[in-house]
Amino acid sequence: MVRELQGELEIPNSTLSHHLDKLKNEGLVKVQRESTFLRHTANTEALQELLQFLYSECCTRNKALKLEDIAQACG
Repeated sequence: MVRELQGELEIPNSTLSHHLDKLKNEGLVKVQRESTFLRHTANTEALQELLQFLYSECCTRNKALKLEDIAQACG
């Protein structure tokens, strides 16, 4: 996965590792060692909480974004 991300984002391995480490520290990515490799996976529960927070702040309370705009961007 990391190799694919690096190729897709076209960033150096050290930069990607730095960002993945930050996401891990915030609980948004889980890391599991498999032999000599590290498997990074999304922490879907934490990401869902983050999206719910952002939705309530941006779309409900502050009305910074319209629900239709979000649905269009995701679809």
